[in-house]
Amino acid sequence: MSSSVSPLAPKTVPDMPVIAGVRLATAEAGIRYKNRTDVLLAVMDKGTAVAGVFTRSKCPSAPVEWCRAKLKGGKARALVVNSGNANAFTGKTGRSSTALTAKIAAKAVGCSEGEIFLASTGVIGEPLDATKFDGVLGRLAETAEPGDYLAAAKAIMTTDTFPKVATATVKLGKAKVTINGMAKGAGMIAPDMATMLSFIFTDAPIAPAALQALLKSGVEDTFNAVTIDGDTSTSDTLLAFATGAAAEHGAPKISRASDPRLKAFVKAFNQVLANLSEQVARDGEGARKLVEITVDGAKTKASARKIAMSIANSPLVKTAIAGEDANWGRVVMAVGKAGEPADRDKLSISFNGIRVAKSGARDPSYDEAQVSEAMKAPEIAIKVSLGLGKGRDRVLTCDLTKEYVAINGDYRS
Repeated sequence: MSSSVSPLAPKTVPDMPVIAGVRLATAEAGIRYKNRTDVLLAVMDKGTAVAGVFTRSKCPSAPVEWCRAKLKGGKARALVVNSGNANAFTGKTGRSSTALTAKIAAKAVGCSEGEIFLASTGVIGEPLDATKFDGVLGRLAETAEPGDYLAAAKAIMTTDTFPKVATATVKLGKAKVTINGMAKGAGMIAPDMATMLSFIFTDAPIAPAALQALLKSGVEDTFNAVTIDGDTSTSDTLLAFATGAAAEHGAPKISRASDPRLKAFVKAFNQVLANLSEQVARDGEGARKLVEITVDGAKTKASARKIAMSIANSPLVKTAIAGEDANWGRVVMAVGKAGEPADRDKLSISFNGIRVAKSGARDPSYDEAQVSEAMKAPEIAIKVSLGLGKGRDRVLTCDLTKEYVAINGDYRS
């Protein structure tokens, strides 16, 4: 966790309302860090539905494997998250650690181990001593309160420079329902049907299958449209929990994601995901610029996504932005290498609304001084028009600075 906050951090932090059926507590378990919280326990009421999406890495962490297996039950009573150690690439020891953590948590909460969900973040390849949770989780279960989401978000940080939280309130039927979310992530960010670590809580009465469908759909244009460095983590986990407590106030019980009564809820749910994913991009390791890349005129949306990601993951593009250089040649390179349909002579490129290239050549009205001034802004919008079809997509990334190298060069030491 950095001592200096990213200059791109949100200027304000939302007040996070209480969600009925969710209690939170944090502690210092001494996993890796000193003098800071590094474990979060979220306790949910009986009957809470759970959904999740996870990394597609072929080398997933032990907690990811645990959650995938337990997700089939559809119910959750507790979530345990630790920072400092990812419990990934830890073999049988890692699997034993997850089992022991779940056993300790289940005893503390008073539920079955199949209702415990786990997530770990931090160093890969080092054993996680789960005995450090013994006693700690028991105390947390006793002291957990329906409240401090900001403290919870702080406990799961690693190289993050600020805690990431978001909230939304919306009507479902005659009742008001709340959606709260938190996330962590700043490096090793190129999600694939998941995110870094993110947890969503709502009091809406939504069945597990419907919640799963909402989550799978919602992540596609939010967390899966963000990249920091092109590297997908072994630990990516996004879990959503629905306590159903709002049913007592008139919220209808939802069994299908296609239920028309969910329209407003889905919009708010996706807004929370989008807010959190943008905060991740704003906190990219060493970032000084938030970069939005829009590709239109592609053959398909999928083609536009691949081209946008090719630009967003290019070290040459990202370092040019860090140097405040509107080097459209590097954007052309990234478009060309994406392997998607593109016609050089139809290509147009803009930086912060200023067109620098048109029809495959430098724009006739190009003004170096004007563009250089625009590149000093903390937020940079790159637009690429292919002129081939109606496919359009948008992704978020950040610049690549010397600080990124410094952070990752010293990460284990």
